[in-house]
Amino acid sequence: MAQDVQALRATLSRAPVIPVIVLDDVEAARPLAEALVAGGLSVLEVTLRTPNALRVITEMAKVPGAIVGSGTVRSPLQMEQSADHGCQFMVSPGAPPRLLEAAERFDVPLLPGIGTPTEAMAASEMGYSVLKFFPAEAMGGAPVLKAFASPLSDISFCPTGGIDLQKAGEYLALPNVICVGGSWIMPADAIKARDFERIAALAREAAALKAA
Repeated sequence: MAQDVQALRATLSRAPVIPVIVLDDVEAARPLAEALVAGGLSVLEVTLRTPNALRVITEMAKVPGAIVGSGTVRSPLQMEQSADHGCQFMVSPGAPPRLLEAAERFDVPLLPGIGTPTEAMAASEMGYSVLKFFPAEAMGGAPVLKAFASPLSDISFCPTGGIDLQKAGEYLALPNVICVGGSWIMPADAIKARDFERIAALAREAAALKAA
C-alpha cells in the first residue's frame, strides 16, 4: 500500500499547525497534550529523539481528542514501534526509497520529508503526494514552496523547521500548504514550569491561523 493520502489529508487538515514535540518528561506528557488540544491543536507529533518518547506517545494518546503521531522516524523498527504504541501517523525527516518501501508494510500513513524538487518528484513516483518540506526555513522558506506550486501542482506540503507564528501565516497563505509544523507553541521554560495555561494560549493563537 502506498501513502494513504485520504487518511493523511484528513488528519493534517484538522488544524493549521501541528505541534512538533521533543519531550522526555513522561509526567508532563498528558497535561501538555491536554493543553494543546484545549487550545485547538489536536494533531500532535512526538519526535523519537528522547529515551522516553514512546512512553510520551502512549500517555498523550490517552487524552480525548488527541491524534498522536511519531516524528523523526528513520527505520522500519521505529515504524513498528510507532504502530505498536498507537500512533495514527508517522513523520520522517527524509524520503529514502527503502524507508518509503518499508512504510508500505504498515497501516499507519507516513509523511516523508523532502527539500528539493527532485526529492519531491521521486517520492511522488512512489505514491507519496503529501510531503513534509524540511528544514523549511533553512531550505529557503515560503518563497521556495511558492515556486514549487506550479510545476508540482499535484503535491501538498507540511513545512517544518524554523517556523514561528508569523512565518506560519506566510506558509499557510500558499495553495500547496496543508498545514505547518512548529515547536514555538511549547516553550521549554513553560513546560519546565508546568505553565500549561500559557501553552494553551499559544495553541489558541496558532489554531486561529487559516490554511489557504
